[in-house]
Amino acid sequence: MTPKTTPLKKKKHPRSLFYRISAWLHLWLGLVTGIIMVIVCITGCLYVFIDEIKSVLNPETNISRQDKPVLTPSQLADVAAKIYPDKKVSYATYQQGKVITVGLGEGRRGNITLMVNPYTGELIKKEIKEKGETDFFRFVLNGHRFLWLPYKIGRPIVNYSTLIFVITLITGMVLWWPKKWTKSTRERSFQIKWGASFKRVNYDFHNVLGFYSLLVVLAICLTGMVYGIEWYSKGLYWVTSAGQSLPDYKDLKSDSLQANKFYTSRTAMDLAWKKVITKTPEAQGFYYGYPDTTDAKSTINIYIYPTAGRYYDNMSFSFDRHTLKEFPAHPVYDVKFSEASFPAKIRKMNYDIHVGSILGLPGKILAFFAALIGASLPITGFIIWWGKRKKKPKKPGVAAAKPIAKKSAVLEESIT
Repeated sequence: MTPKTTPLKKKKHPRSLFYRISAWLHLWLGLVTGIIMVIVCITGCLYVFIDEIKSVLNPETNISRQDKPVLTPSQLADVAAKIYPDKKVSYATYQQGKVITVGLGEGRRGNITLMVNPYTGELIKKEIKEKGETDFFRFVLNGHRFLWLPYKIGRPIVNYSTLIFVITLITGMVLWWPKKWTKSTRERSFQIKWGASFKRVNYDFHNVLGFYSLLVVLAICLTGMVYGIEWYSKGLYWVTSAGQSLPDYKDLKSDSLQANKFYTSRTAMDLAWKKVITKTPEAQGFYYGYPDTTDAKSTINIYIYPTAGRYYDNMSFSFDRHTLKEFPAHPVYDVKFSEASFPAKIRKMNYDIHVGSILGLPGKILAFFAALIGASLPITGFIIWWGKRKKKPKKPGVAAAKPIAKKSAVLEESIT
């Protein structure tokens, strides 16, 4: 007669399936994209204070405000033509209290930059770059955007690594959440134990600093993806606008049949300028895009910045270079912030949220430290994972003979 046996109950896992999936995703997605996000975050830290650093390193470019009119676009073109008569003026950037930066060459990547006193036209400084040459901050920005790889390869890598990083941040929050809220779990979740072992302090850097910086790092990542992932950018607008599509930019063209009928090129440049400054007397800065003199269909484009150091409230104006007819404004990017719709306001604030300038200098400092912590998370996480890999398996019977350990020691053991 066979003895009756009781079926063994399946041992219940101490953690839920959701927690285990989150842990798996957090580990492997973090390992795959870790080094990329370290580079992206570090270069982001360096780039946050580009304006402040440049201002300190180039004190001669700071010009006290005077109660005089600044040079018009045509006068700036004359200044440039005296120095480089064979070069086309591409753009001019006006900033309150600064020199006017004039770019010569094709587009914003002109190989010659002149810095001109806005009141006297005196040349303060000029920078000449050979083909392929970049300055330090352009080098940093290239790393931030495409890891110094060919653009078509590096850009998607950065974009989708950022998306994966967002997933690791969310799953990290799942892992951070204690199973039970007790005194010890609260201390473990919110405090760094400075006097503990290196493993414990490293764990706290990952766990505690990751928690405190979570919202800011998430905001930086989510706004950064707007510039690189088209479906995400359009989808975000669709969500924030309750189902509306993000309007596309139209390719604006001047009516070439009207060339030389109404204005000379020089007169048109200055009249467009005067129209804009009359409309926006509060502007603290301008970006003036000169029309391409070799293309009769090119337009005059002017961007204004009402608040120094911020971009969310900018406006732009485009004109037919022959008739000075103003083209309709883009309903999201070109309109006045106070008159923009809710989703348009969110989109206009995107860059300032990304770099922290939406809160002024304190916001940029916050973004700097959040990005620095963001760069540290893959490193501290890797050290935690590596420590677990090297952990030797316990010998049978050792655990039973081991004396009861203190709570802190048990906690550190669970970390490693």
